[in-house]
Amino acid sequence: MTVAVVLLTTALVTVIALLAAVGAAVLARMDGATYPTTLTRAATAFAAVITLAAAVTAALSALLAYS
Repeated sequence: MTVAVVLLTTALVTVIALLAAVGAAVLARMDGATYPTTLTRAATAFAAVITLAAAVTAALSALLAYS
């Protein structure tokens, strides 16, 4: 059961990160950015979402370890 929850949560975070990256790429292209700049902005958005998810996971695991 725990493995399934972890896998589903990982899949959900990955999908959300991909959606954020696509949104950033679309907005960059609408702004008139070149394709390399668009790819850079999309990669930055993807990395930011993954980093935020990792930070939240670390904070929650630290809190749950003391309870």
